[in-house]
Amino acid sequence: MSGNKAVSTAGQKTGPICMAETGTVLAFDFGEKFTGVAVGESSVGVAHPLGLIVAEKSAVRMDEAAGLVAEWKPGFLVVGLPLSMDGAEHELTRRCRRFARQLEARFSLPVKLVDERLSSAAAEDALRASGKGGRKHKLHTHQVSAQIILQSYFDDNSTS
Repeated sequence: MSGNKAVSTAGQKTGPICMAETGTVLAFDFGEKFTGVAVGESSVGVAHPLGLIVAEKSAVRMDEAAGLVAEWKPGFLVVGLPLSMDGAEHELTRRCRRFARQLEARFSLPVKLVDERLSSAAAEDALRASGKGGRKHKLHTHQVSAQIILQSYFDDNSTS
């Protein structure tokens, strides 16, 4: 995943983490039914899986996100942007961009979009390597994918 660039919801590339973008960060691996969530601290640059939002309706998904934002008080949010392998956008990309805009509007927080290509495959590999692969642990994939997305953001935007 290294080399993926973060972009703002307006589509602009972002630079290194600035002082206004420090503190706790929540990341989302958006899905139509399952949205994985991860948390990290930008000063440390380490992401951890946090949980799973199970919701098909946007309002329910946003209410669940509101609870997490209230609990963790992040300085900004990261959302994985699903793209085709050739970089082309598709319907899920458009829905994900809409989710990111809704987060930004509702919580008045900056939202960074991060190319998430292959994050689900990497999450499945990581779970399998830890002995938690297969159908029994399928739902863990989403939160581990969110962790990978956030870790990618930290790694690509570190100032060291």
